[in-house]
Amino acid sequence: MFSFFKKLFGPGTDFKALKEAGAIILDVRSPQEFDRGNIKGSKNIPVNNIQREISNIKKWNKPVITVCQSGARSGMAKSVLKAAGIEVYNGGSWFGLQSKLR
Repeated sequence: MFSFFKKLFGPGTDFKALKEAGAIILDVRSPQEFDRGNIKGSKNIPVNNIQREISNIKKWNKPVITVCQSGARSGMAKSVLKAAGIEVYNGGSWFGLQSKLR
């Protein structure tokens, strides 16, 4: 679907360019963590709900950048989404990604 993004951005992903190209930021922290701070415009689906939300995420028809507090949960979410055939990148911590998007 969006495999050209992988070729374009490669291992040193340019998250800012990916976001500008339409990628969706998916914050996989709990709703309480999300409410304490998040990237403007990001969507919140806790990591333990990712599997049951795959069909909805596929409907976005856009690459996904996963984030969490440290990068661990976003890595788990990335694995689940990738296995489902979704173009996905691990953005690591939401705060770190927010800095890269400026």
